[in-house]
Amino acid sequence: MSAINPKTMDINQHEWLSILKQPSKLRQSYQVEGETMHFNQIAWRILGTNIDEDEYFENLYELVHDDSLNVVLLSEGLNKSISNDMFQAVQRVLAINAAENGLSVNRLIAYLEGERLIPKHTNQQIHRHIREQIKVLFTTFIDTHKNGFLENHFRRLLVDIVKWLHNHVHKWIENFPMSSPLLIWYGDATLSERYFLYLLILLGFDVAIFHPEGKDSLSNLLGHQSDRIKILPSTTTLVPFPQEKPVRKSTVAHRATKEIEKLLHTDDSLLYKPWQFRHYASRSLTLKATYDELFILHKEKAMLRPNFQVKDNSVEIPVFFIKILGVTKNRREYWDRIRQLTERDLTLKIDQFPFTQSVKGNQQYHYQNALGRDGLLEPQKMMESNWWRYKELPTGLQFGLASAISRYVERANIKPLANETKAQTQLFLFSQSMNIPNEVLRLLQQFDYPQQVPKLIIYNTEKDGELSRTDAALLLLLNEFGIDLVILNPTGQNDIELFVDEKSFDSHWLEEVTFDSEFHVLRAPGQSLIKSLFKKIIK
Repeated sequence: MSAINPKTMDINQHEWLSILKQPSKLRQSYQVEGETMHFNQIAWRILGTNIDEDEYFENLYELVHDDSLNVVLLSEGLNKSISNDMFQAVQRVLAINAAENGLSVNRLIAYLEGERLIPKHTNQQIHRHIREQIKVLFTTFIDTHKNGFLENHFRRLLVDIVKWLHNHVHKWIENFPMSSPLLIWYGDATLSERYFLYLLILLGFDVAIFHPEGKDSLSNLLGHQSDRIKILPSTTTLVPFPQEKPVRKSTVAHRATKEIEKLLHTDDSLLYKPWQFRHYASRSLTLKATYDELFILHKEKAMLRPNFQVKDNSVEIPVFFIKILGVTKNRREYWDRIRQLTERDLTLKIDQFPFTQSVKGNQQYHYQNALGRDGLLEPQKMMESNWWRYKELPTGLQFGLASAISRYVERANIKPLANETKAQTQLFLFSQSMNIPNEVLRLLQQFDYPQQVPKLIIYNTEKDGELSRTDAALLLLLNEFGIDLVILNPTGQNDIELFVDEKSFDSHWLEEVTFDSEFHVLRAPGQSLIKSLFKKIIK
């Protein structure tokens, strides 16, 4: 035997749960042809849940606890121990890697074998197979990380891969593939865990990955392979794997209600449940609108605005980015219209500047480590980093915010300073995105994407400070995320234009300019506007 050839089973050609409950000997169809070993392999990602969540968790529990099957719940049972000798051996390899400014894949594997960090197998063909798949794993890492083996994440990953090779693969490979287990992964996975799951699939182990929120942890490594992915009809919040068999049973009426909801509340139905898209990312489409259209459309829910759509797990939100310069001759009409804007729910009003703070310290290290091979910020990397300050936000909102940050940094629509390179501009935008004011975060948390669009109303008379570059950076990020932005400047002077190209927003001139028009109509006596309105939003 000189080749091992696992054939991944098409999940669409089988009833996936029944196949998972089959003993491995029945489904593998193990055979040797000439010098090649053939067998069927499960390498499936089951995303989402059944309409009946209790049924989903009951099925998972029974699968894992079926004594007739050789099932390992790997997500709950990773052995993370490592001997000191093995740890020191890994450190020696990492030291050589650093000294030589990054080893090649072949040399890295040679050093690992020299330190006996790759488990030996008595069957030379299987040992060669293990070595070759580790080579594929490390090649994939280099291809998807800009700095290759010099990436900061690689040190942690190498330690983890080595210890899990010895703690798990060494044991499972003894009678491979005839007696190897079905490996179940439930929920989220760290970078190291994702690469280990990828390696297990490369080796030919049966691996089934479940995520009730519908997140595909291996999409960056395996792509969207439709024959290996099962999208279940619903989703639910990720909770710990059940320690006991779920005992709740849905009534016939409850199941029927869930099924009807699923039929009614599709992505394009416009009959949306509250928070139906909490796990989707938002994207903005900035509308070109007249002055009068602003006061007509701003009241409309996002789903009723022109060009709203839900597609590919993202919600495209039509938004306004408008500056109104001057005032109308009829002041009452002007203020009545401003009241129409400011008295809506989910509205933040600002009349004191700057309203953001400049981020101190160099964020270059964080920025570089969050970049993918394509040079773009990777949302998942940002969310998993210890410096990510938005971990308390709902997971779906975190992903949407990280995705918006990636896009707005890439576009870098803010005007550069004198002699500032694009890379420096992007670093500035990234740094500022890590300092979103809490009041704005609360606004985002209340945003149910198809419903009322949150607004920032900025009233700038030049009397209460000047709009800053950091303010402009936040406005660009919020525009990218999907927030309405209306800047009122009765003096007609430049503010946002100093930092953002005028092509990025609409400008509308009214009949007159004035230098003594205050925002007093929105301010309680003796109280600052910003405090009173933030208080209103928090309620």
